[in-house]
Amino acid sequence: MEFADEFVRRFRWIDGHADVLSLFADGAFLRRAAEALASPFESVRVDKVVGVEARGFILGTAVALQLDAGFVAVRKRGAIHPGLKATVRAKPDWRGKRPELALQRHAIKAGDRVLLVDDWIETGSQARAARQLIEECGGRWAGLSVLVDQSNPTTRQGLDPVASVVSFDALPPSIG
Repeated sequence: MEFADEFVRRFRWIDGHADVLSLFADGAFLRRAAEALASPFESVRVDKVVGVEARGFILGTAVALQLDAGFVAVRKRGAIHPGLKATVRAKPDWRGKRPELALQRHAIKAGDRVLLVDDWIETGSQARAARQLIEECGGRWAGLSVLVDQSNPTTRQGLDPVASVVSFDALPPSIG
């Protein structure tokens, strides 16, 4: 069974919210998720993988290991993140919130090819903010890899290349 089919089969909504996080409790599933997210970028040099707090930390680390790259955390305001940081306030997300994101400046070197990994993209606000941080620190955008793509073509165009395991339309409908 292809991973995309397995993901859709195992995906659940709980109280109207996507329950992606609990799927990672299965080690084999998590490994296959990392392989699926890394696969589109295996032929591209990736020096660093960036993940946005919190699910991006899990997936980003797993993908970094797959690609033999380093992992860099993008934290949200209030988190401990020592040293000099690049910061940006993201545009509104799907809930209308505008999180402030921070990246340690020393973690990205000039010329590093950087891949952003996350579980879901809808408005692309955090992905665009993360790209801005990466480029401000001298990194070069390698692309975005996500499990679920719910974004529109304009959002994807601003983040190209974008790879996803499944489109939102492939998921079972939410009940509740």
